[in-house]
Amino acid sequence: MGLAASVVNAAHMKALPGRKTDVKDAEWIADLLRHGLLKSSFIPCREQRELREVARYRKSLIEERAREINRLQKILEGANIKLDSVVSNINGKSARKLLSLITANKEASAEEVAQLLHGNMRAKLDQIMRAIEGIATPLQRRLLVQVIDHIDDMTRRIEDMDHLIQEYMTQYEKAIQAIDAIPGIARRSAEVIIAEIGVEMERFPSAAHLCSWAGVCPGNHQSAGKSKHGKTTKGNKTLKTILTQCAKAAQNVKESFFSAQYQRISVHRGRNRATLAVAHSMLIAIYHILRFDTPFNDLGSDYYDNHNRERKIKGYLKRLNSLGWTPDSLTVPA
Repeated sequence: MGLAASVVNAAHMKALPGRKTDVKDAEWIADLLRHGLLKSSFIPCREQRELREVARYRKSLIEERAREINRLQKILEGANIKLDSVVSNINGKSARKLLSLITANKEASAEEVAQLLHGNMRAKLDQIMRAIEGIATPLQRRLLVQVIDHIDDMTRRIEDMDHLIQEYMTQYEKAIQAIDAIPGIARRSAEVIIAEIGVEMERFPSAAHLCSWAGVCPGNHQSAGKSKHGKTTKGNKTLKTILTQCAKAAQNVKESFFSAQYQRISVHRGRNRATLAVAHSMLIAIYHILRFDTPFNDLGSDYYDNHNRERKIKGYLKRLNSLGWTPDSLTVPA
């Protein structure tokens, strides 16, 4: 009774000057709540809220380290050092040793530089020698030292968060490995997904409810009986972001169903809608994996070719006939 009254009071408190508040609707909602006719929302328990905090903090550290790496590249460009044009990873082992050489302001021969390189980097020795010929001022070198030290500190903190999350998510190891089997989803992404939605899918009546809660469903915009393109629904921003990243990774796995789905939709609907559609399919798969304890089964990249195969063959033959080409045999293969 007190909760129902609070709903009505909240409606009165949120009223703005010059704007009418529909008190009848508020009373009607309060009455439904009082009689138990409203479904409860998903409110995570304390343990899951704490896991969310740790996972989101790790995400912020990763983003901060990425910003520092971009700042490092900008300082090098200011010194006319084009190391990033030769080295794929500015934070790798070979790049770090070259940065130590730059910050120490030492002139090294080609033989000395070659000893600092690893693997295939030695084949780019001439390009690297030209890339590090820039002039770094004493102030720029000191700033490089500070930025590199900050990057190392962020890396250490991220590793600590990895160990902390692994320690407190041991009970979800089976679910993490099951989600990790999905193309495009790595272990760290699986940990974030579990931290956001948990493993008890009974709280969501169906996969569609989960997708709507996550914000990966297309909006339902109808006018005059016609459906129009609408924006996606609002939902969990962290979950939506990680699913979008996983969808972009999954579209590059050529033999997977998600790659075929992306290629099929992106042609007519665009890349962004295709990526969101893949994220939607991935979350549906995650729901069924966790709800029914079933392993992931990839439908394969040829799923759309085999679906209604005879109907597609007849359609293609009809199209060829309309273009004036008649095949020798119109027999549809089984």
